Amino acid sequence: MNWLLATFLLLLPSIGVRAEETIDDSNPARSIASLTDPAKLATLKGERAANPSLQKCVYWLAYAEEQGEKPEAVLDESAKLNKTSETPYAGFVSWGLLENLKIAKELGLLTPAGMAELRQGKPATITKGEYSGQKAEAEDVIPRALCPELQNQVMNLELLPASLKKAKSDKVTDRAKVFAKELYEAKLLSEEGWQKVQGWPP
Repeated sequence: MNWLLATFLLLLPSIGVRAEETIDDSNPARSIASLTDPAKLATLKGERAANPSLQKCVYWLAYAEEQGEKPEAVLDESAKLNKTSETPYAGFVSWGLLENLKIAKELGLLTPAGMAELRQGKPATITKGEYSGQKAEAEDVIPRALCPELQNQVMNLELLPASLKKAKSDKVTDRAKVFAKELYEAKLLSEEGWQKVQGWPP
């Protein structure tokens, strides 16, 4: 090992570069596997605790695509790593993250500044369209107030301009009703949760 490399390695702790970040930079699939691991998500505490996970997943998918990898292949590998491969859960996670990657592109979130925000699990700034300047925040597809069992699920989150998120509030959209039916049929939503969504408003 030459002296320059040795000096750099010694300086890593003092300049705030963590070992896991260095490793993760070359392995988006492993990062996403950890962020979407259902066992880990189940341990999250606090309101909207899964929101940063969505932001980070979008970052890793965009990063992988920049490196010439196919997002779909990255998600397939991540599902194998967290042992959810070939399950309905993996299918919904993959579909949801690909949709959010598409949204991120449409809103112009994947600028250098936006990527830095997403990597830290923070809402990125919109740079394209009528909502330019707003933050793109994570919002529930199916309101957590109605189905708290989904509150830590990345697959139930979508990126929305801040003003639309406030307008949406706890409304149940037609899309949410269809999504709830699909989750129920895949045994990823309880019958009680599904009936609450289908019966809204009471």
